[in-house]
Parts: sequence; structure tokens; C-alpha cells
Amino acid sequence: MMRELKKGFPEDFLWGGATAANQIEGAFDEDGKGLSTSDMAAYKDPYAGESVNNFTFNVNSIELEEYLNNPDKYLFPKRWGIDFFHHYKEDIALFAEMGFKTFRLSISWPRIFPTGLEEEPNEAGLAFYDNVFDECRKYGIEPLVTMSHYEMPITLTQKYNGWVSRELISLFEKYARTLFNRYKNKVKYWITFNEMNMNLNSLYTGAGVLEDKVDNVEEAAYQASHYQFIASALAVKAGHEIIPDAKIGCMINRIESYAKTCKPEDQLQALKADQINTFYPDVQVRGEYPNYMKRFFAENNINIEVEERDFEILKEGTVDFVAFSYYMSHVTEDRPDAKEIAGKLDSPIKNPYLELTQWDWPIDPIALRISLNKLYDRYNIPLFLVENGLGAKDVVSEDGKIHDPYRIDYIKKHIIEMKEAIKDGVELMGYTTWGCIDLISCGTSQMSKRYGFIYVDQDDKGNGSLKRIPKDSFYWYKEVIASNGENLGE
Repeated sequence: MMRELKKGFPEDFLWGGATAANQIEGAFDEDGKGLSTSDMAAYKDPYAGESVNNFTFNVNSIELEEYLNNPDKYLFPKRWGIDFFHHYKEDIALFAEMGFKTFRLSISWPRIFPTGLEEEPNEAGLAFYDNVFDECRKYGIEPLVTMSHYEMPITLTQKYNGWVSRELISLFEKYARTLFNRYKNKVKYWITFNEMNMNLNSLYTGAGVLEDKVDNVEEAAYQASHYQFIASALAVKAGHEIIPDAKIGCMINRIESYAKTCKPEDQLQALKADQINTFYPDVQVRGEYPNYMKRFFAENNINIEVEERDFEILKEGTVDFVAFSYYMSHVTEDRPDAKEIAGKLDSPIKNPYLELTQWDWPIDPIALRISLNKLYDRYNIPLFLVENGLGAKDVVSEDGKIHDPYRIDYIKKHIIEMKEAIKDGVELMGYTTWGCIDLISCGTSQMSKRYGFIYVDQDDKGNGSLKRIPKDSFYWYKEVIASNGENLGE
């Protein structure tokens, strides 16, 4: 007998919001925390060039030395975040008021192991997250914890040039086992690495690698990815041993690629772009490298160092679910730079059927439904949409409130398509909107690019009272959660 059609979100659907330690915590030098790679992302005027997408997360060796030697000459917004470190009780109470079932956050590796090289963890750092998780539990909120979200001890970049060194595998496994043992009674849901395919966009951001210190950046990206695959698999295996009922996932930035035309060569290029995007979960779900990547490596003269034992490790450490972020779709075509476009954050080929955000990101809710179907068909394990949201310039009105109907409209349209995908048969665990509280932008280190349901009074240079003010979307999302996605407003 055919299974009954699902009509809506499951009763145990995990509604919530997502953040990252390097974008909210602040207190970069308190309680023994070491410097991270994100602590080196200096603020640069995002409007100085031709595009508002003036990404600031890349750091080269010359800049790193300058920032280390002359920190007072620069602004480092990710060092202050929104001071979640001192405001976590207030913030979690607001999440609880919205009705969050889950709160996605990350742990700062250098808050636990300041240089990454210590034999024993920093107790003050561990205690901070104990307090955060206890506060979540007080309100019945399940923590969803990312172990590595675009920050690692800067010492590991200086000593090993980040993840191009195999030495980091054992250091990460030590870190992961420390987290599992400490929080085994407090955290059930884990993600090993945030958006691992970011290595193809910024090696420094995703892997702590100084690109000017490697001979072949593309080869280095895949070498770093391989070592992260092994580290992730070892972490998954350890997590299942230490916390038998834990659910541990991988994560990518999902990019749905359309062919520009029905020209067969354009269609083939769209397929190749999709393969580059799904390469990461292909390895982490199936425990082996896909054949299409073997051809890609051969044709692009990419040679990565692999040990025979690695393939066994990959098989032993496959993930329980696939987590992903979704912000936009891309358009691709058969052209000389097609390979370079595949996997990048934004495509130079614009889709005439889509509206753009203030940061020129195409808005495409239907592509989310397409992606959900494709990913579930491909892996047949649960999916978790752990980032999705609209960055916009919010303004405090004369009435002291923040009216953000554009954000409500954006999220509502994506929730509608999630519901349609569930009707299609997709098993979706939950939905955590990105930046549920305003935070420092990953790409541009801005505060003025706001995603949250909660406004934080702070400008791009760190000035402000840090007062938290619920936006209109706060009350709207509260009703969405209370109705389990049925009440989306007019």
C-alpha cells in the first residue's frame, strides 16, 4: 500500500535559528581564548569598489603579519561580534519567546584549545558553553552545534598553513572528542564542518590556508578538503561511540545550478557544476570518492596525497544527515571560465526571471524545493536546512520599531517551498534561519547587512548600545513556529 501523502511539517520539526561563534560571541581575548583565523578579518569598506560584495574574509601572509604586529591600526568586527558572550542569557530568552525548538551555534576551537596544540583543554572555555547549553535546556531548546565554523586557532595557520597539513587531523579529532565527552548529556545534534565547499571560494576562510603560500590553489583546496573529510569521519565515529544516540551531519552551501539555455553543452555544464557542489556530501554520505571527481582530478592535473587507510576511515565515519545552507540559485553555460564559475558564491550570469536582494543575490524559493528533492533523491537520508535568510539594511522607525516586511516575505516563500518538498516525500528535519539575531556579516564583516529577527544596536565600526529590539519578523516567526508552519500570515 502506498504511503499516505504528507500534508505539512512533521510534529517534531525543529524550527529555530542559526549563528556562528565568530560572528556573535565577541570576548576574543577573554577567559584564555586564543586568536582565530576569523579574528584576522579586518573591516574594509564594502562599497569602496564596484560591488557591494567586497569580501573581506580572505587574508594573505603579508596581511596576517601586519594584523598581528599592528592590530590597533585596523578594525576587526568579528573580535567583538554582538557580545553574545555576555548577553547569551538575554538572547536565548528571546529565542525562547519566539518558540525555538533548536538553536544552531558553533563552538570556537581556540576557546577550547587556544593554539590547537595544547594537550589539555581550556576549562574556562568549556564552562562557557556548558552555561549556554544549560540556558538552552532551561527553555527546552535543542542545541545544534557546529564544531568548525570558519574559525580555527591562528597558530595552526602559522605553524602548518592550516588544513593543507595532515597534522591537523589528529588535532581536530582531539578537539572533537573533548566536545563529545564534555557535552554528551547536553548536545544531541552536531555538524562537523560548516559549508566545507567554501574551500573552493576562500581557502583561508574554510581551511585556514594562506593561498600565497601554496603553489597550486585549486590542488591545495582539494588537499585541505581531503584532510577535513578524514577528520570529519573520525569525529563522526568518535561521536557515535561516545554519544550513541547522537545525530551527526555534514554541511555544504547548496547552489542550485540552471543551464542558461537548452543547448546540450550548457546542460552538461550545469551537471558538472552540480557535481562540484554535491562532491562533498557524496564523500561524507557514501564514504568514498565519486568517479566523476577522479576524472576531474586527472583532467585538471590535481594530485592529492592520500593514505590507504583513509578509504577505510571514510567508510567508517559516514554522516547521519545532510545539512546545508541555501540562499540563491546560479546560472551557468558552456564558456571558457565555466569551471571557475562552478561553486562560486555568485555567478556573473544573471537570471532575468529573479529579483535581487540589496546585495545582488538572486531570490529563488522554487530552487530550494528543487534542491531538497535532488538531495533527498541522491542520498535518501534526512536533510536539515540550517541556513537561509535575507540580508538587508534595516531601519529603526520613528515609533522605535523595525518594520521588515521584505524579510517576512522572503522567509515565507521559502517555507512554502519547504512544505511542498515535504509533500514531495522529502524527509526534512528542521529549519534554522541564518542570523536569527543581527550579527557580523561573514563575507563583508558588516553589521549593517542584517539578517535577524532581533535588531542589535551597533554599527559597522562597533559603536552602539547593543540593545536588542525584536523586529516585526520576530512576532511573525513566533506565529509560524506556534502553528508548525501553517500560519504564514496574509
